[in-house]
Amino acid sequence: MSGETIARRRRRLRDRLPVRLRHHWKPAATLGVGLAAMVWFLGDARISPYVTSSSRVEADAITDDVRGTVGLYDTSARHSVQLTYQQTDFDKMMKEFKEDGTKDYIEADLTIDGVYLNDVGIRLKGNSTLSSLRGNKGMPGGGRAAPEGAQGAPAGAPGGAGGRDRGQAQKAGGAPGGAGGEDAGKDGAAGGAGMGGGMVQYDLSAEKPEELPLLVKIDEYVEGRAYQGEREISLRPGSSGQAPLNEALALSLTKESGQKAERYAFTEVKVNNRPAATRLMVEAPDTDYADDIADGNGVLYKARANGSFDYRGDDPSDYESSFKQRNKKGSQDLEPVMKFIKWVNSASDEEFAKDLDQYVDVDTLAEYVASQNLLLNFDDMAGPGKNYLLWYDLDTKKFSVLGWDYNLTFSGDATAGPDDSIGMGGMGGGMGAGMPSQMPSELPSGMPGGAPGGQNGGAGGEGGEDGDAAKGRMGGGMQHVLKTKFLDADAYAGVYQKAYRELYQQFYGSGTAAKDLKDIAEQARSAGADSKALDTAVTKLEKTVTDRTAALAKEKKVTG
Repeated sequence: MSGETIARRRRRLRDRLPVRLRHHWKPAATLGVGLAAMVWFLGDARISPYVTSSSRVEADAITDDVRGTVGLYDTSARHSVQLTYQQTDFDKMMKEFKEDGTKDYIEADLTIDGVYLNDVGIRLKGNSTLSSLRGNKGMPGGGRAAPEGAQGAPAGAPGGAGGRDRGQAQKAGGAPGGAGGEDAGKDGAAGGAGMGGGMVQYDLSAEKPEELPLLVKIDEYVEGRAYQGEREISLRPGSSGQAPLNEALALSLTKESGQKAERYAFTEVKVNNRPAATRLMVEAPDTDYADDIADGNGVLYKARANGSFDYRGDDPSDYESSFKQRNKKGSQDLEPVMKFIKWVNSASDEEFAKDLDQYVDVDTLAEYVASQNLLLNFDDMAGPGKNYLLWYDLDTKKFSVLGWDYNLTFSGDATAGPDDSIGMGGMGGGMGAGMPSQMPSELPSGMPGGAPGGQNGGAGGEGGEDGDAAKGRMGGGMQHVLKTKFLDADAYAGVYQKAYRELYQQFYGSGTAAKDLKDIAEQARSAGADSKALDTAVTKLEKTVTDRTAALAKEKKVTG
């Protein structure tokens, strides 16, 4: 694949508009006039949209599925991606993001595994991952600015994972809620046992577009087009020396356990005339992803990073800022999520224990929560990025929680047990992908006062020998009411422990994690990852896996 820039003709403004808008401008204009008339006549009257159809038909059908010659996520094949775009378009996109966080698409040409696709859309993708592009104005979760003049956190600062003897760690000189293991204050700067082994800190820059996290939308400007059934492809951040092995390992283990997980493959990426970088290409949880869940007869909702799980009333449109519906638009809406949120927030502990199985597939919820702990995922449904999906089965009328976005896995204290919270591991020594290299001493509004406390830690990561264990394990400020209530319900302790034991054996006890890591390292190497840097990354992640396996093997709850 040539490294030279492909000459692209300048398109008229009309041709640069999304094809749906160009084809349907008359109905859109008529709708606009109609809405204006309704506002004039109805004034402030409230209209709540409800969709009751159970149709399985998607509004946007694939009419041009480009097949190619190599399986997009075939991990045994060598992949290549070339993106070519106008530099002025890219500069505008970056300027708008830096100024106000806008992530708009620009037009590009894509060559993937030798197959050329003109006029795809590309945009920045991520929240905490992109913070360095805005001078760290975008704190984890997106859109939150760090206090001006904030200094880096001291050794043992808030953010450590759970674990034992947090009060002792605080006495040792670390700040409250310090990073895990005994003597966390002493070890905070370097990280505790196995801490941060899978985490990579990306110092992203517009000068290195080949390293930026991007979402490639195949049908943004060409209606009905897909590539091997995929309308969106996610390119995770990273350079040749920073291949996200941890995310690939988490995806591999999740899939092998029988849970839904995005497909992935390492690829060489070139952008215009820039040098090549080794990247992880991951399936996006879109319409077609939803079709592969169970029998496809359900609705997929993606939690938004800046959203919440708070009840906002009986209008589904009030939840669009918290959840994005990924499929069956036009035949389904956010009403099931609205009703679910209302019940979870209002149910007493007794009601929750009694009726949870009427709303949720309890076994899959237990598997999800156990998996995030086992994988040391700081940024799950209770994390700053709110990385989870809700699947609503139209047959059973029950929800399942699905994981996605695993770039902060293997990032906490490897000794954390099944009842411990997974914190912002490695503060000062093993920061996560895209996390600021200097965290503020006081976190902004909306962020917890400290990362999750440990088994004996108080709420909000305040440490202390006699802290509330139940609050400590949920991490104080970073909670999700569904996860909190589930873990605190004695009625479901057995379900959770059973899922944890079985998944521990599948992930670690069987040696699968160690084996998969070797395979993943070879995939990254074949995609061009720098051998020396890759070897270093593999060694660190191997240690985390080894430490995690050994630590959990000593837990009676895990091994019996």
